[in-house]
Amino acid sequence: MSSGKFYTSDPWLNPFIGVIENRIEKCLAKEKELTGNITLSDFACGHHYYGLHRTDNKWVFREWAPNATSIFLTGTFTGWTEKDNYKLKKINTYGDWEIILSEEALKHGDLFKLSVHWDGGNGERIPSYADRVIQDDKTKIFSAQVWAPESPYKWKSANVRVKDISPVIYEAHIGMATEAEKIGTYCEFTHNILPVISSSGYNTLQLMAIQEHPFYGSFGYHVSNFFAASSRFGSPDDLKELIDSAHGFGIRVIMDLVHSHSVKNSNEGLGLFDGSMDQYFHTGERRNHRAWDSLCFNYGKNNVLHFLLSNCRYWLEEYKFDGFRFDGITSMIYYDHGLEKNFVSYEDYFNGGQDEDALVYLYLANKLIHSFSPGAITIAEEMSGMPGISAPTGQKGYGFDYRLSMGVPDLWIKLVKDTFDEAWDMGTLMHELTQHRPEEKIISYCESHDQALVGDKTLIFRMIDADMYTGMTKDYHNLVIDRGMALHKMIRLITFATAGGGYLNFMGNEFGHPEWIDFPREGNNWSYKYARRQWQLSKNEDLKYHFLSAFDKEMLRINHNNKLLEHKYINRIIENNFDKVIIFTRGEYLFVFNFHPTNSYTDYGISLTGKFRILLDSDDPKFGGFNRIDRSVVYRSVRKTEKRTLGVPFLLYLYLPARTAIVFKKESIKKVTDI
Repeated sequence: MSSGKFYTSDPWLNPFIGVIENRIEKCLAKEKELTGNITLSDFACGHHYYGLHRTDNKWVFREWAPNATSIFLTGTFTGWTEKDNYKLKKINTYGDWEIILSEEALKHGDLFKLSVHWDGGNGERIPSYADRVIQDDKTKIFSAQVWAPESPYKWKSANVRVKDISPVIYEAHIGMATEAEKIGTYCEFTHNILPVISSSGYNTLQLMAIQEHPFYGSFGYHVSNFFAASSRFGSPDDLKELIDSAHGFGIRVIMDLVHSHSVKNSNEGLGLFDGSMDQYFHTGERRNHRAWDSLCFNYGKNNVLHFLLSNCRYWLEEYKFDGFRFDGITSMIYYDHGLEKNFVSYEDYFNGGQDEDALVYLYLANKLIHSFSPGAITIAEEMSGMPGISAPTGQKGYGFDYRLSMGVPDLWIKLVKDTFDEAWDMGTLMHELTQHRPEEKIISYCESHDQALVGDKTLIFRMIDADMYTGMTKDYHNLVIDRGMALHKMIRLITFATAGGGYLNFMGNEFGHPEWIDFPREGNNWSYKYARRQWQLSKNEDLKYHFLSAFDKEMLRINHNNKLLEHKYINRIIENNFDKVIIFTRGEYLFVFNFHPTNSYTDYGISLTGKFRILLDSDDPKFGGFNRIDRSVVYRSVRKTEKRTLGVPFLLYLYLPARTAIVFKKESIKKVTDI
């Protein structure tokens, strides 16, 4: 992009350059309005001003509540009653309230809330900047907690700052990462799961459901307390130790950041914090998200921008996260939230149905994150393909480093669920796996965590279903299981090998975890039976899950040793729909896939020059294959004719068993006769 503008690489954007430029001008104008003579990082420091802070032998608490008429600090130290000596004072016309207390007035572990009064009503509220919120085991009521341990956590390892290494992401949920039928903890994850992730070859950990949320089964999406790490899993120091330990393994840690909406709850959340409808959210029809039963932020309000931008900085600063996966970007940037909409025309991105205030926020958030923490990465969960969403802000984009390729898991589930194997179209498959906008990098993945939830099925469960309960011992075979095992490996490998920036896997899917996720609820008698991961299945060498785990580990080892994903270009050689064969190269690596369910091919000719050795094949018996390939052979290209005539191409002849994938590495040659 010689001009420094992302849109110069796409001539179809020419009619919309004016709109793109106007939107960026709006971003720049808002940044100037907010910052004046300070930096964006300086502006995004609300967490240092609001909330509870201990300084100079006293406590200072501040809250923003412009519609309030009076506010009291209540808690275990007041017997949960309003007392005059814990009454806040309004300190400006903007709506800031403050109270200064002696050091003895509060102590570490005290529970507290705000009693907020407004014209016509009052209510208990958890402070908007509360950094520690816990739930009472008996009453189930949430309260803020004073978190001020005598010895603050001491960090041991530095952040993983190598931004240009392609992320290979292990997506995890702390609570269900335990094998026991309970809620897992940060500490258990640190000691039991982190070593597994590291040894498996993943270089990035993506944590879900970190921000506090009242309903456990929401998967962390209905956030109530944006600055509080969920106490269900342990203390703030426990989370810091987890992140610190991951950094010690050389693993980046990013978190799922939910700024696309907020829980409706008033007592726990921000819904009617000071009695007004519009403090943080839209009013009228735009207030409620019709699909998610939640509240929609008003990104056009400066105080909302201040709150959310401060939240971005807080997690980077306080917990040393290495970046974020931003949830629900499509919902944010379209007035209709992108619901039930197919984006088939460039007009769909520029027709006035876009919330430009949300785009301004995303621009500012990415600019802040990358300036405050230059090594951080940001990923957009965005399915519309909005031009520029994953282009640098300096190139007139909105600054995300990557976009989730959300069409890929949809493609796989459609093929596995609705299409006979013989009808899979190789050209369509490769197109979907490799397509992305010219200016953006994407994170590819085979299946999402949503597919593991009750009401849906993972890929392997779609393919094997009930046979998983009786047929996964290594000495048992049937056609259903053999098909599911073979395709599980092939699907993961081709998705990984074609990834245009990075790769993601949800925990347990790498070894074909057999059961869905069903969080405790009334309908299952509040059981944790399906809200956990059965790690022993992958460790049991008598079960086929072990095969899948070993294949995933070897696939990632190749990337780790050879930096496969750093090679940007994929050279497509064969997409033979009749044979169901796909062949391509990436750097020095040759990938060969035979998706045909029954046909194996002998001496399958590829117009390719070189000498190749097998690095990985899915038919290897150590991965549950049938050992039909000689892995000791060095494969050499030969001429089409015995005569060494100039211009006559070389062919590489291979044996391709049915439903098998093979990875070759090209070896160096000194001269043609060495082939």
